[in-house]
Amino acid sequence: MKQVIFKSVPFDKKLVTLALESGVDAVMVEKDHVAAVEALSKIRTLTPEDMPVVKLAGKADEETAVKSIKAGKDVVLGKGWEIIPVENILAQVDRLALECESLDRAVLAAGILERGCDTIVVLPEGAADLKRIVAELKLSQGTLDLRAATVTGIEPTGLGHRVCVDTISVLKKGQGMLVGNSSAFSFLVHAETESNPYVAARPFRINAGAVHAYARMPDDRTTYLEELSAGDDVLVVAADGATSLATVGRVKVEVRPMLLITAEVKAEDGVKSGQVFLQNAETIRVVSDKGEPVSVVSLKKGDRILVKTDEAGRHFGMRIKEEITEG
Repeated sequence: MKQVIFKSVPFDKKLVTLALESGVDAVMVEKDHVAAVEALSKIRTLTPEDMPVVKLAGKADEETAVKSIKAGKDVVLGKGWEIIPVENILAQVDRLALECESLDRAVLAAGILERGCDTIVVLPEGAADLKRIVAELKLSQGTLDLRAATVTGIEPTGLGHRVCVDTISVLKKGQGMLVGNSSAFSFLVHAETESNPYVAARPFRINAGAVHAYARMPDDRTTYLEELSAGDDVLVVAADGATSLATVGRVKVEVRPMLLITAEVKAEDGVKSGQVFLQNAETIRVVSDKGEPVSVVSLKKGDRILVKTDEAGRHFGMRIKEEITEG
């Protein structure tokens, strides 16, 4: 995940307050203003001396930056950097910070050589873009390729322990979590954004499934639903495949009647199928191939819903190469 620092030099309390509300990782101010920032928020506060600026005017400056970083110093490449010199430096070091004055420059910095820099230092002229920069670089996890699967079975299975993931975010229509019996086939389980005559919407909640199920997580990891706890970051996925992060506020595990839903996708190498256990209740929804939430109570064989297919094989949530079958 990228780190976003706001540089308020000269000091501007209004801009610092905006940065704190935007969710930056740290604020950089002159030494005389460190106490003022610490009085506003419990956040990491830096000074320009902590991250000296290196201006890239020639090859010698590249060498200076590389030498300093390899020596363990935190330097930041100054405003006006160009892609080729940054690529040369990135090829030699394991971390890099760049000054950026706009959203476009921040996105560019984050993607150079596909890896991008690790730290974005946003200058005061970029303050108006701060919220979008944080959302793009810290919350977005890229886009996933979702596929339409055909429902082949819906079967009541009795009681089981199901997991409600209550986040500290308000989710929108089309968003949810990818959950399934197998890491190779996960279902987009919709957040409780929709209301009905009997139950109010709870848009912070994903009633995600049974305790044993895999949930797709940030950084290409998975976890068992039962292992989630307050403070964890979970991957929120939208119907168009766009992803973001949400922090878990609490997890509720309760015994409820369950359904076993089975679906399949036709692929070039044959048919892939997957299963998920979800609570048997009207408020629990998957997502149709049109991007609409569909209650599991009204789901029928032949319906088309959104899933994510992948290669099987995980060890402690991390991808591994191994012959494995999950069902």
